[in-house]
Amino acid sequence: MGAPGFWDDSEQAAKVSAEHARASRRLETFSSLQRDVEDLADLTELAGEDESLAAEVQEHLASVEERLAALEEQRLFSGPYDSGDALVSVNAGAGGTDAQDWAEMVLRMEMRWAERRGFQVELLEASAGEEAGIKSATLRVCGENAYGLFAAERGVHRLVRLSPFDSAHRRQTSFAGVEVAPVVQETGEIEIDEEDLQVDTYRASGAGGQHVNKTDSAVRITHRPSGIVVQCQNERSQSSNRATAIAMLRSKLLEKKERERQEEIAREKGQAQDVNFGSQIRSYVLHPYSLVKDHRTNHEVGDVQRVLDGDLDGFVRAYLLKAARPA
Repeated sequence: MGAPGFWDDSEQAAKVSAEHARASRRLETFSSLQRDVEDLADLTELAGEDESLAAEVQEHLASVEERLAALEEQRLFSGPYDSGDALVSVNAGAGGTDAQDWAEMVLRMEMRWAERRGFQVELLEASAGEEAGIKSATLRVCGENAYGLFAAERGVHRLVRLSPFDSAHRRQTSFAGVEVAPVVQETGEIEIDEEDLQVDTYRASGAGGQHVNKTDSAVRITHRPSGIVVQCQNERSQSSNRATAIAMLRSKLLEKKERERQEEIAREKGQAQDVNFGSQIRSYVLHPYSLVKDHRTNHEVGDVQRVLDGDLDGFVRAYLLKAARPA
């Protein structure tokens, strides 16, 4: 960064500066943890002579273990896009109104988890359900390792509960799908032919300023060759929404290309690689008992409400640790 001419290329300089900042934060975290471990060793020795220090040792140990777990998590992100931002889409699956209500619950859960992690969250689009909930929604999550973390949420989320929309209050199983794509600046390898696009405009619904429900500012783009559909309605002008939607399409096409590459590698190794949108990853049971279980890792939590309020760290960490183990 101190080399002559480094700042002449502002775009490249910004990337290097961001990487330098990430590396500096990680190094400082490690150095601080190393110092605290040394202090803990000294404190433990003193506690052997003075039992009144036992509580302080336990508090110090808990702090060290918590920060060590967070640092350990950093090594799990080795993919080319793991450190960057994420484009997260939630779609209602089978189950009618119950599924649309469940999709909204999943959206809230994912947004709360992102906020708990300190990420910046921007809701790009949300399509309301006929009676309740949402048909689909897309948000952008910005922060370090956002894509690496949210990739663990990709798949189908299954809910079992007594339906609040059924007059007989019968048990209902609903599904919501979560898709995750990396947000990348360099997408030169992804070429989009304008003739392959079907562009539709419509009036935005929900909060969005003075133009909502007055002009057709929202944009929906269908990429015919892949069948991918993206839409954006959070900007006030149609041109801004179109630009954002094109960027979203590039990200989703890139994710599709990367997924196909991983599947090809798995086939060459003779492994079964289930990374499709249709794979059920987690069940949330509210009746006849309370339990959230991840089918990939068998990680379970009995407090369903805590999970729905965004406490997903245990599930995500268990998945990342399993994915990091050699086959």
